[in-house]
Amino acid sequence: MAYGANPYGGYSAYREIGVKTASQGKLVVMLYEGAVSNLEKAGALIESDGKIKPGNIESFGNHLQKAMDIITELEVSLDLDRGGEIAKNLMSLYVFFNKQIMEATLDHDKKKIDFVYKMMLDLHDSWIEAANSTANSHAPMPGSKPSFSVTG
Repeated sequence: MAYGANPYGGYSAYREIGVKTASQGKLVVMLYEGAVSNLEKAGALIESDGKIKPGNIESFGNHLQKAMDIITELEVSLDLDRGGEIAKNLMSLYVFFNKQIMEATLDHDKKKIDFVYKMMLDLHDSWIEAANSTANSHAPMPGSKPSFSVTG
């Protein structure tokens, strides 16, 4: 391997192809997985005494910021006109989740992170079911716009 070559280049290319060819439901599931993973990582950095080691504070903030970015992406992808009550309820949840994460960022509140984590995990499971049930149909996912971007 040449000096400076990316040893994960194949994986990165494979992942990019997976994102570009995934169905809309699968993309939503992937976003939920990313948010859940980052919330889990942030929560794990809070010690049993409620403190974060000084060397982990930046990582803690980065994980929570990534989770908030993903939730914001989910939020802006909602089609409130066609999604009806489901889209409106999801919008309210996403706004609430980001507020809870912002507060947890400031006060290192593991309970808030765990709460959002559990709710996101439950929604993730629901989206898996929805994506699987619509995998062979061409109907759009409830509450979402026809096109979807996973950049950032």
